[in-house]
Amino acid sequence: MGLFGPRRSGKTTLLEHIKKEKGGGVLMVHGENLDAAEALSSQRTSVLARFIGDKKYLFIDEAQKIHNIGTNLKLIVDTVPKVSVLVSGSSSFELRNKIGEPLVGRSIYYHLYPFSLEEVKTDVSEMNAKLEELLIYGLYPQVYLEATIDGKKTQLESIRDGYLLRDILELDKVKESTFIFNLLRLIAFQIGHDVSYSELASNLNVNKKTVMRYLDLLEKSYVIFSHSGYSRNLRKEFTKSPRFYFWDNGIRNSLIANYNRLNLRDDVGCLWENFCMAEREKLLANNSISANRYFWRTYDQKEIDLVEERGGKLYAFEFKYSKDNIHVPKDFIKSYPGSEFVVVNKNNYLEYLTGQKVPRRQVAP
Repeated sequence: MGLFGPRRSGKTTLLEHIKKEKGGGVLMVHGENLDAAEALSSQRTSVLARFIGDKKYLFIDEAQKIHNIGTNLKLIVDTVPKVSVLVSGSSSFELRNKIGEPLVGRSIYYHLYPFSLEEVKTDVSEMNAKLEELLIYGLYPQVYLEATIDGKKTQLESIRDGYLLRDILELDKVKESTFIFNLLRLIAFQIGHDVSYSELASNLNVNKKTVMRYLDLLEKSYVIFSHSGYSRNLRKEFTKSPRFYFWDNGIRNSLIANYNRLNLRDDVGCLWENFCMAEREKLLANNSISANRYFWRTYDQKEIDLVEERGGKLYAFEFKYSKDNIHVPKDFIKSYPGSEFVVVNKNNYLEYLTGQKVPRRQVAP
């Protein structure tokens, strides 16, 4: 099994917790330990079997540090069937590249994101009291658990400057991170809007392919994720440009250096939409709910923030911090009868971001 996710999301902590639960049957090693790395890169079944001994579980943290780790894991799976293997690492992107092909058909992958609202939910009044803080500082574990506002800012800036881009910088042997930070800042100001690769390229004085490549790397490094436009029936539906969101509001705010309270901001709508999008993504992933996710827009600017397609049905969400009297676009009703729609706002968000509830309001017979 492989455990992937952004840096500082708690993967090592989770390995330690599972090890404690399993007791003495676990051999847990670190990829930077020279003795462990030598044995686990040997490509010799006798060495691998002797290293594992009588343990039932082999946990490898920072597995990407081990030479030929994918090939050696394949040998372990094929020749030491009594042991179950769980690997993780701070560079999930690099680790996934190294173990992906050798372990095709032999592995299951899990993803660990920053805390989800579902995980930290308490009673309604307490969650409502914390909501503004979550919108500004996000849900990275060490940020959420930090007691003071100054401490939260320090933790966020530590993640931003020390961990956020490390996978990409190491992969490309790039020492200058200014370009990637500038790209992310542009994305941060376009939450909820279609993104033009050509426009980004022009603003950054690079070519379109460079922008597309780095956005792809940022997605694979769990910094951002994207949705494409949904279209099935209507000629005037717009699907050309994607929309991007951050996995964590706090990271987004740290990139633009804005930790102001909500009553002093003009981007509350962006914060709310990004927060709701990320929480829906985590909810579906953490509960193994399979769904295709899109936005919906027409060329004449009718739009819906999120459309989930699952079980042959469409579930539509509009994310508005305060409003609840949003009407479903008539073109959507006409084109997709039987779909369901809801407005998710600060009064009902816990229903749709911490449970498996779907919209209950039928938009057409």
